[in-house]
Amino acid sequence: MSAGRNVEQQIALQQRPPSLAMSSMAQRPRPEPGFLPLHGGFRDRFVMTPEPKYCCEACRLVLCIPRQTECGHRFCESCITDLLSKPNPVCPADLEPLFEDKIFRDVCCNREIMALKVYCRSEKNGCKEQMSLQRVTDHLEVCPYYEVPCPLGKCKEKMMRKDMPEHLSRKCKHREITCEFCNHKMALTELQLSSHQHDCPMAQVTCSFIRYGCTFKGLNQEMREHESSFASEHLRMMTVRNTTLEAKVEDIKSELMERYKVLPSLSSRLAEVETQYEEMREKIRQLEQKLVSMQMLMSAHSEKLLEVEMELRELRPLRAMRDEVEALRGSVESMRTVVSSLDSGRVGSSSGSHTLGSLEQQLSRHDDMMSVHDIRLAEMDLKLQVLETASFNGTLIWKIRDYKRRKQEAVASKTLSLYSQPFYTGYFGYKMCARVYLNGDGMGKGTHLSLFFVVMRGEYDALLPWPFKQKVTLMLMDQGPARKHLGDAFKPDPSSSSFRRPTGEMNIASGCPLFVAQTVLENGTYIKDDTIFIKVTVDTSDLPDP
Repeated sequence: MSAGRNVEQQIALQQRPPSLAMSSMAQRPRPEPGFLPLHGGFRDRFVMTPEPKYCCEACRLVLCIPRQTECGHRFCESCITDLLSKPNPVCPADLEPLFEDKIFRDVCCNREIMALKVYCRSEKNGCKEQMSLQRVTDHLEVCPYYEVPCPLGKCKEKMMRKDMPEHLSRKCKHREITCEFCNHKMALTELQLSSHQHDCPMAQVTCSFIRYGCTFKGLNQEMREHESSFASEHLRMMTVRNTTLEAKVEDIKSELMERYKVLPSLSSRLAEVETQYEEMREKIRQLEQKLVSMQMLMSAHSEKLLEVEMELRELRPLRAMRDEVEALRGSVESMRTVVSSLDSGRVGSSSGSHTLGSLEQQLSRHDDMMSVHDIRLAEMDLKLQVLETASFNGTLIWKIRDYKRRKQEAVASKTLSLYSQPFYTGYFGYKMCARVYLNGDGMGKGTHLSLFFVVMRGEYDALLPWPFKQKVTLMLMDQGPARKHLGDAFKPDPSSSSFRRPTGEMNIASGCPLFVAQTVLENGTYIKDDTIFIKVTVDTSDLPDP
């Protein structure tokens, strides 16, 4: 577009009064309203990127109804209107003042913009067409992908033009439809919502008394005659049906009464089930707490196992010590032989007396050393036996061999009672043992085997609750196939001194003087290979961790 043409158009506009010039702009023919954007420039997708001269200085979009200012910059009509509505408007490109009477419509630029190629506005729906911007409206009038409203006024749906035939024939709720009975045409919604089907004289209907047994079917216009002529028959059908229903009601009443009678028992059963459910919930909660306690106890047991391993390592030199003791004994015996030979052959010489004296001193030292080793050896044997047989889960299995011999010793008052090895409720728990009188004790002496439970002084008593309150079960094991074990259980008396914290090595024994009759013991299958087994169990389920 030439500069001369722009100047001529500008002069032509300036020669008119300002109001006339602007009113002239408003009176020019405009494209179809739906074609132009509501505000700003065109947002169509152009095939080629538009040159900067076709873009608005305000919105940066392609110019819509371009206007040119005195300073030579172009704006969309809506954009320049917004700028002029502000006080003291200036051009955003060069900050030059804007005057309404010095702004004109750029016809040439508008013509060039309208010739630019764009993609169809229904491209997102699948249209691949390209056309000039001025041909967009014509294309949209026939574009099969353009969304249009349903031509039926009451339908508010929009769809692509190509889908309109199917919509009008099958989907539109307001499409015209013909009654299949009387061929009367109406909207589908009217047919569905109105009473036409009920009033149509040609409609096929069934008698309303079908539920009572009437089987008549016919046209709507015939139904009125049927209802009037068969009124008495319909009444009879209703009476029969009513009688049948009354009989069923009575049957249901009888059944309900029978069921009502069992409601109290069901209620009590329900209460029992609820009580059992609560008990189970409480047991589950206790088991969960026990599981947590066991997990904590396992970590503590690992430390105790390390201690036990260290003690076992200390006991490994036991074999070497025994060998050393045997060697000392041999040495002592050889010295004694030498002393005896010297003693029998000495003639009173001073050197002989001196040698004999030194040998006697050496022999005395060896005897002392051997005594010390014997004591240490006995202590370590006992300690090893305790470690090998100790139980840390509250259960003792006590194997008593040579029953007949031990029973005779008890009868002869040589060894009245026997103590078991210690056992524990845990690595850091109570220390306990069992005590048995094979010939009985107290009121059971001579007739029964008496069995007692003993609380011993332990290393961790200061950390445990006292008095001892755990349930104790005493049992004689049946070694026959029937496994009919004999047992008794008791709950400790908190006021008894037998269950207080021990101040000595052990408390007074507490148990059953009449635990089992000797005739039952010796005539059953409780003795096998001259051996009996006694089991003591201490309940640790509610025992707190130390």
